[in-house]
Amino acid sequence: MSHLIIAPVVLPAVIGPLIILWMRNDLLLQRVFSIAGTALLAGVALYLNVLAAGGEVQVYRLGNWAAPFGIVLMLDRLAALMLLLTAVLALAVQLYAMGSGWDRKGRHFHALWQFQLMGICGAFLTGDAFNLFVFFEILLIASYGLMIHGGGEMRLRAGVQYIAYNLAGSTLFLAALGVLYSVTGTLNMADMALRVAAMPAEDTALLRVGAVLLMLVFAVKAALVPLHFWLPSTYANAPGPVAALFAIMTKVGVYGIIRFFTLVFPQDTVIESVVADLLLPAALFTLAIGQIGILGTRHLGRLAGFAAIGSIGTLMIAVAQFTPQGTSAAVYYLIHSTLAAGALFLIVDMIGARRGDLWLRLDRAMPGQGLIAALYFTAAIAVVGMPPFSGFIGKLLVMQATGAAPAMVWIWATILITSLIAIYALSRAGSIIFWKSFEVEGQELPSALELAPATVRGPIPPKLEPDEPIQDLGDAPANWLAVASVALLLSGIVALTAFAGPAMRLAEATAAQLHNPDAYVSAVLEGQEGTK
Repeated sequence: MSHLIIAPVVLPAVIGPLIILWMRNDLLLQRVFSIAGTALLAGVALYLNVLAAGGEVQVYRLGNWAAPFGIVLMLDRLAALMLLLTAVLALAVQLYAMGSGWDRKGRHFHALWQFQLMGICGAFLTGDAFNLFVFFEILLIASYGLMIHGGGEMRLRAGVQYIAYNLAGSTLFLAALGVLYSVTGTLNMADMALRVAAMPAEDTALLRVGAVLLMLVFAVKAALVPLHFWLPSTYANAPGPVAALFAIMTKVGVYGIIRFFTLVFPQDTVIESVVADLLLPAALFTLAIGQIGILGTRHLGRLAGFAAIGSIGTLMIAVAQFTPQGTSAAVYYLIHSTLAAGALFLIVDMIGARRGDLWLRLDRAMPGQGLIAALYFTAAIAVVGMPPFSGFIGKLLVMQATGAAPAMVWIWATILITSLIAIYALSRAGSIIFWKSFEVEGQELPSALELAPATVRGPIPPKLEPDEPIQDLGDAPANWLAVASVALLLSGIVALTAFAGPAMRLAEATAAQLHNPDAYVSAVLEGQEGTK
């Protein structure tokens, strides 16, 4: 038993309070300790991936109490991969927050950041359903503070909506756990899997209710249609670095669905059928609404939010197959979509800081327009799934995994048609921002949208002042830190493309481990000699 398994939870849990109690008035110290902590988290996550690569499920029993009575943390290939993805994304985005100056707008940015990482990492490591709820609440409480970081009326309004919606989701989560506990008598996931497998099929009616409630909870977190409407406004109004980190938060919901419906419920074909029948149509509608939303919006922040929704739809199509091939495609696409969404949110923030707002309108050329345009179109190609980047490979894998599905025609048609819509929408947005800018001294030309009748276009909001403009790229070294952080995420996409073979072998090994729950159950419940 390696004590480093608990490090991804303990490390941010220690650094966060230290920042509040010791460094609250010293931004430089906050930056140093917070960046060092996140970098150390990335190093630990890399080591845990090496540890999990052997295929053995690692278990950490807190206080050396025996499962299922004590709290256990669990490390397998999927948990280790999600930890590393979280740490890499968090490190890149935190560097961007420093370079862009976002961390100067509130005293507790770095402390909240560490608590957020604590909640996310704990959710990936826990082997207990109730503690999954606890870690969900930790990451949500931190995200409430990060969501309204910097203040502003629109941000506060979106934050209140976000809080209210997630409180409702938390209540539903408790109800689902109560139902499952009443049926199985346990909340340890390995013990629950054994008890579910031993239940007669005719006695699973209440169990199916609990499983569907749990799926709805994770659907709220993952922003699946029709539970998605909180996401575009929340992400559009959140600070850019916060929205980029939130790209991993929707994946916590996806992780929950994969974990529960491969571990706890796979033996019960009735439950799996019920969940799959609900999940696949929701995934298709999520993909369609996300990509159509990209086409319909006039705000870059909402555009990035709808792009994130669309990627969740594609991901959940693969997950809904509940086959090793579908799960391996989902694991590969999950990595890609997280990096692509994070990069897109940061690029959108860079555009807004230089233009003054995020509305799609004609404006003068921005400082550093050529570099930002290159970053935008690289991220756009990755998001829509065009060659040569990993999004194209990921969508091919998803289509290949659904080739034998009864709804194959609907799945393929939805993926291909919505991809064309997204290509057009992102190209149009990029051309308005970068190619149709003008350099007329003292004059601002109206866009075609502004010239349209008011009944057609609706009101055009006035141009706003930026929260805190980034200086010209050549004038401040800190700006290169912001650009470098975006380049780091995009380089991750390039690496995922260049090493698609090894990445797919890792995804296939991860899927094989997930669809063999006996190894997980035996690791948690057997070999407990010497425990309390």
